[in-house]
This record gives sequence, C-alpha cells and structure tokens, in this order.
Amino acid sequence: MDLLRSLPLGLYLEKPITWLHKLDPRVKLIWLMSFLISPVLSSSIWRLILVAMLIVLTFSASIPLRVWKQQMGWLLTFCCLVFVMSAAIAPDGLSINYQPRLPKDELTFAEQTNLPPEPEAKNFSNFFGLVKTETSTESNSETQQQKPTELPQPTSYRYVLFQQRPLTITRRSVDLGIRIATLLFTVIYSTNLYLLTTGAEEITAGIEDLMQPLNKLNLPVTEISLTLTLSLRFIPLVLEEIQNLVRSVRTRAINWKKLGLRQASQVWLIVAERLLENLLLRADQIASAMKVRGFTTPDQHKVEWHDLKLKVWDWLILVCLVLFWWVRLVWGGQS
Repeated sequence: MDLLRSLPLGLYLEKPITWLHKLDPRVKLIWLMSFLISPVLSSSIWRLILVAMLIVLTFSASIPLRVWKQQMGWLLTFCCLVFVMSAAIAPDGLSINYQPRLPKDELTFAEQTNLPPEPEAKNFSNFFGLVKTETSTESNSETQQQKPTELPQPTSYRYVLFQQRPLTITRRSVDLGIRIATLLFTVIYSTNLYLLTTGAEEITAGIEDLMQPLNKLNLPVTEISLTLTLSLRFIPLVLEEIQNLVRSVRTRAINWKKLGLRQASQVWLIVAERLLENLLLRADQIASAMKVRGFTTPDQHKVEWHDLKLKVWDWLILVCLVLFWWVRLVWGGQS
C-alpha cells in the first residue's frame, strides 16, 4: 500500500509538462476562482457547459490516461449516481404531499351545487317514502363513481416526465439533479486540475503576490504564505508516517477477532499516539533545520522560488477570462 501514489486526488503531475504547467500560477488561480464562483445563481445549461469545459481542458492538455482515469472517472461515476438519486428517488428534492387549494372534482362539485332539487313523485308506491330513499342512494352512488373528464392539454408541456411507481421523475427533480451533480464535479475537479498542474511553491508564490495589497492593512502576508508552504510540504510526511504505522501493524499479524472491541480500540489508540509523536518529531526537525540555515523571519530571509512574470500566453488566457464572464452574465443566469 503506497498512499503517496494510490490517492486519486490532490497529486502533482511532474511529467509530462503540459501547457497548463507553463501558465502563471496567478492566472490559474484566478481561473480556479472563476470556476468556483460562476455556478452561483446560474442556470443548469451553464453548469453543464462548465463540466464540458473542464473535460476539454483535460484532453487538450494531453494529461496521461492513467492520471485522469483515476481522478475524473470515479468522480463522473459518483456524480452520475448523485444525479440518478436526486432525479428519481427524491422527486422535487422533498417528499412532501401538498394539499390542493381547490377541490379534487371541482367541475362535478360545481354541477351538483347548481342543479335544482328533483320533485318527489306523487304516487301510491311512494306513499311511505320507500322510492325516494332508493333513488337518493342510487344517485349518490352514481355521483361518487362518476369521474371528471380529462381535458386535452393545449401544448406539449408536461411537468411529470416519467411516473412508474415508486419512481416519479419531474422537470424540477431533473433540474435539481443536474445542479447538484454538476456543482460537485465542478468544485472537486477544477480544484484537482489546479493542484495537478501547479506545484506547491508556485501556489504559495501566486497567493502571496495576489495578497500584497493586504500589507497596507498590516496583515502578515509573508508569514501566511510561509505557513501555507510548510503545510503543503508537510502533507506527504503525514501520509508517509501513516503508511509506515499501518505496515508495522500488518507485519505483526494481529488477530483482531480474538482481541475484541475494547482491546482493538486500545491498539489503535496506541497507534494514533505514536503517529502524533512522529509528526511532532518531524515538525521539530524542520524547525531545527530552518534555524541552522539562519532563518529568522520571512521578510529578512526570504526564498524566491519562482520569478512570476506574465507572458503573452498568460495575457491571452486573461482575455479569455473576460469573455468567459461576459457570457456568464449575459446568458448563464437563471431564467
């Protein structure tokens, strides 16, 4: 089990170097925020366009099949499952039985109230009132069995698209399923595509450069970027420690069935305690290494990882971003 390679999300692709790798990290970060913000108050068609754009970007960048198959394949399967559940199993999003405002048989009810009462028959057989009772009961049973006639629809519009108990698919449930599934795919895969083509140092350098105006508010922008860099570098160490501890538990061939719930929980508590000790030891080693190299504060001992300069290709992508938001504001809103 290799956690550093088996995780399908959040990995950085070092080779091959695609055209997404060569873009400025600030430009990619602005595009990422656009993908995350544009689905807000947008139509279902716009959300489907965002999904198509992400898939086209993946194929146009010539990302290897082994990479996007793990990342995009499982995510698409999960989103399709969410769409089916939202559209079919939970119609209209909520299983609430609404009480109609008007009576169910409104036409029949109106006809019954407007009809004048029938006169009683004046004959010998109705002398004791037997015929009147029989006719009234028969008329009541006929009115109860009578069903209102279905009027033809003037247009081809149908709110209920499919109804076969226990499944009911309506236009609102389909729209709700599209919104939920596309939002999940856009949020997760756009972030993953950004992490896939941008290194940790590039991310922190881009964020620090975009946050420079906050220095006027006396905010520690450089310290924040340094903390983000160290946290991104610390994630592989955490995965490595977890992997080593899990392997050490497996090599001891513990019979978990004989231990029981109480003793098994004690074993895992010991493993968690050991993990915390190892992580604190790694953090102390990193701090000692920074002190040995003469690191005092980020402002006085600053390391320039990348020289951030916007190229012609970056300016072209920014122009496309303006076109992207123009289309979103003009045609992508809710109808």
